[in-house]
Amino acid sequence: MKREKFGSRIGFILISAGCAIGLGNVWRFPYITGQYGGAAFVLIYLCCLVLLGFPIMVMEFSVGRAAGCE
Repeated sequence: MKREKFGSRIGFILISAGCAIGLGNVWRFPYITGQYGGAAFVLIYLCCLVLLGFPIMVMEFSVGRAAGCE
């Protein structure tokens, strides 16, 4: 199996920055919300994220497999 590579250095930098910013928001949002008394909202948010996000992710994987693109 051939391994994929980044097309350019700027592509790698943009992907790395996107991951870092995304992970920062995942950790910071619940902390700040909980700090100001919104812990109940975070629990509801996480439940909705799992209930909606997981089926959508599985569907996306299924469509990708069915397409069979490489």
